[in-house]
Amino acid sequence: MTDFVVITGLSGAGRSTAADVLEDQGWFVIDNMPVSLMPKVAELATQPSSSTDRVAFVAGLNAAPSELMPMVEDLRTGGSRVRMVFLDASTDVLIRRYESSRRRHPASTGELLSSAIEQERQLLEPLRAEADVVVDTSELNVHQLRDRILELFGDDERAPGMQVTVTSFGFKHGVPSDVDLVLDCRFLPNPHWVDDLRPQTGTDADVRDYVLGSELAQRFLDRLDGLLDVLLPAFAAEGKAYLTVAFGCTGGRHRSVAISEEVAHRLRERGLAPGVLHRDIAKGG
Repeated sequence: MTDFVVITGLSGAGRSTAADVLEDQGWFVIDNMPVSLMPKVAELATQPSSSTDRVAFVAGLNAAPSELMPMVEDLRTGGSRVRMVFLDASTDVLIRRYESSRRRHPASTGELLSSAIEQERQLLEPLRAEADVVVDTSELNVHQLRDRILELFGDDERAPGMQVTVTSFGFKHGVPSDVDLVLDCRFLPNPHWVDDLRPQTGTDADVRDYVLGSELAQRFLDRLDGLLDVLLPAFAAEGKAYLTVAFGCTGGRHRSVAISEEVAHRLRERGLAPGVLHRDIAKGG
């Protein structure tokens, strides 16, 4: 079965980086192709004689949602595996990226850069709404975005079905916009106020034992197990390809990290292969 990925999203949000990552992984990547030609490429790739079993289309403003979405649905109807990733970023971040690169925004017609970005955002909103996964790159550097794309599309051995990602974050750095469930861990004992634990993170044994050792944490995790017993099959039955569960604490270094690691461990015991991301673990305080 041929595997297709459609990479779309806002200009400056990282489409080229994502395409480069997939190309490095052996995907056949086509950038900026008119939507009208994509079905022909897909037809050639799905022929029995084809040696190409992984194709990535990179689509920007040249791909109108009214044309791209029917093409994606046709591929899915034909039996191919098709996933669409939408790369997003805040307007302020995109402005800084464009100002540093001195490139012209493709939607610009002479107005302010912020207006061009918002115009593109509105035009592409239907694609964002239908994407299998949305990646907000506002807080990601090139290396972190590479890791995220590899986590989503780079593991050919991962079992088919809904892909679950567990991520930690700090509320002081903003709530991630590209997650499905957010749970607040700030009610748990805070290692930040223990001098010996403050320099460590939730991946260290001492911090993990401090956070998970409380009765409150165990009750929370046990109740969460019951919640996931309900949610995971329900999301899978709805055909959801990706599910991201985010745990937040104040700084994103201690409690949310320890809880995320423990939840990922419990998911593995269920036979799943969750990805784990710690967005703010390297940030101070």
